[in-house]
Amino acid sequence: MATMTAKPHDLILAGGTVVNQDGAAIRDVAIRGGRISLIGDLRSEVAAERIDCAGLTILPGVIDTQVHFREPGLTHKEDLETGSRGAVMGGVTGVFEMPNTNPNTTSAETLAAKVAAGHHRMHCDFAFFVGGTAENIEEIPALEKLPGAAGIKVFIGSSTGNLLVEDDENLAKILKQITRRASFHCEDEMRLRARMGERVPGDPRSHPVWRDETAALLATQRLVTLARRLGKRVHVLHLSTGEEMEYLAEHKDVASVEVTPHHLTLHAPDCYERLGTYAQMNPPVRDLAHQEKLWWGVNQGIADILGSDHAPHTREEKDHEYPGSHSGMTGVQTLVPTMLDHVNAGRLTLERFVDMSSAGPARLFNIARKGRIAVGYDADFTIVDMKRRETIRNEWIASRAGWTPYDGVTVTGWPVGTFVRGRKVMWQGELTAPSTGEVITFQDALPQG
Repeated sequence: MATMTAKPHDLILAGGTVVNQDGAAIRDVAIRGGRISLIGDLRSEVAAERIDCAGLTILPGVIDTQVHFREPGLTHKEDLETGSRGAVMGGVTGVFEMPNTNPNTTSAETLAAKVAAGHHRMHCDFAFFVGGTAENIEEIPALEKLPGAAGIKVFIGSSTGNLLVEDDENLAKILKQITRRASFHCEDEMRLRARMGERVPGDPRSHPVWRDETAALLATQRLVTLARRLGKRVHVLHLSTGEEMEYLAEHKDVASVEVTPHHLTLHAPDCYERLGTYAQMNPPVRDLAHQEKLWWGVNQGIADILGSDHAPHTREEKDHEYPGSHSGMTGVQTLVPTMLDHVNAGRLTLERFVDMSSAGPARLFNIARKGRIAVGYDADFTIVDMKRRETIRNEWIASRAGWTPYDGVTVTGWPVGTFVRGRKVMWQGELTAPSTGEVITFQDALPQG
């Protein structure tokens, strides 16, 4: 039973099923000043507004720790406003955005410019990764603690942009400097170069043949070996192979693991035959054997979190003949519905989804006051209807790219409300508040004062 309080609340979410670290139960949640003020049976509590959530499920706000919103420099395909609009339309309350923009986010100045561009223009809360390069190694200890910094991101294998760190010498120098958990795109660049002849012009089915499982495993092994030697924490992004999942099961003390909805949902060769270059990603979507091993890693607890790797490109860029076509797809807006469909299909529990999409990101990256429904935490909520069936359509996608690989796919489980620090920013498919996104803070980089 909740304790009575004399001071009124701003808002009470009434009668929803709250899913949290202590299980699922029908509870009311009260909000005051942007934070959770009380949880329980709050029928006798006073609030300026009540929202009936009967029949709905209230989750801690989903945090997507890998998105590419393309600003600055590539805003013809996305920007901070359009990308974050897609986030909240899909139930995502916070994002970590990647550094491979133009210019790259590799300095205090470029980070500050992004923070300023996002403040009260993005619809969700946000932080930005700073790219680790051979040129900014000495600045890394200061860069990773700056306001708005999610930490350091390193590309061991090349993808969109020019932030490549392919050699162990510079990789070790970067690792020596970090104090927070750093994130890595793991594909072995030397192997990718050696295998470029495996690409078949006009046939994107050759994409996972070129960027094979060995390229991914080699880079992950190199990274973990260095991290263990240097005593550092690393985060392996968008895991795509069964071999990596088995390997990382033996190294959970130093390495955390991200999996993506597209690697868990799409598979080769089907996706390439249906979608062509629109299924082209780095690292690639692979066959069912790899997908089944990724699910094994989810169910065994080896995979820590979900990230969408939202990486939009225009239709023109995707329509180039392979391999001239761009790698990447939209994903932030479809993360919640595609994964809820997996929950309804019995692939994972709703509690495990919460662990991988809110509690897990908060735990791995030491996010302050987010990731659970608890008094004193930010009032970030992803409210979903677990029984609602919807067909995903390109027309629903808010991204400037305007397309999704899930166009025409019917799912069960749908985001119906997004609350960011107590503000109802999306309800029943409509934006309901102006953009008021602010920087996410971290317990190991708290602002002074």
